[in-house]
Amino acid sequence: MQRLDKLLSEAGVASRKDLKAMIKAGRVTVDGQTARTPETKVDETTARVCVDGQPVGRQRTVLLMLHKPAGYVTSTDDPRDKTVMELIPDRYRYLKPMPVGRLDKETEGLLLFTNDGQLAHRLLSPRSRVWKRYYAEHEGQAGPEDVEAFAAGIVLRDGDRCLPARLLPQGPGKSLVEVCEGKYHQVRRMLASRGMPVTYLRRVAEGSLELGDLPIGQIREVALRELTAETTGL
Repeated sequence: MQRLDKLLSEAGVASRKDLKAMIKAGRVTVDGQTARTPETKVDETTARVCVDGQPVGRQRTVLLMLHKPAGYVTSTDDPRDKTVMELIPDRYRYLKPMPVGRLDKETEGLLLFTNDGQLAHRLLSPRSRVWKRYYAEHEGQAGPEDVEAFAAGIVLRDGDRCLPARLLPQGPGKSLVEVCEGKYHQVRRMLASRGMPVTYLRRVAEGSLELGDLPIGQIREVALRELTAETTGL
């Protein structure tokens, strides 16, 4: 048995606060009978629960895109720093979205969140070959030899070998970098290994999903129909 408001919250109907008002307004029924209190106990395996006459199914999958600002760590909790979870609007918190991968504290740009573990795995796995594109500002200027080194697979200073990546020079001190894995500080380390320390980094795309003109610090919900084989690796 489960509390009615908890069941509805986990199904993605609304926040617990909003559900309380909905139940008191008589908008929720259990097996055809109007529920009056959020504490009503229901059997989640057999009860037919409806909101405004529509049956409630399982928790909906949500995929969110954040334009992460610098200064936030990609963590669910941190005793010292602000975390990206603080930027999730209240209307999504009850769905329990979690970061898909991470961006380091000073890196800005596209960061995804989802409550679907299988989807998160597909987005993160190097086997899925989901390309992530970064705009980097750095010292020096990338040349043809650097492009070839990235394409061959950069060997980092600690001996760690990266999968083949794409380096697209954009003029003095600017480049686009595309990788399909997520090693620790990978883009920064790759460019540094070629004598081009990064001064600014922003992720601008993941698969077919692009950051676009989403304002920094803001979130938008990504419709699942926007996902393509390029994004999920399927």
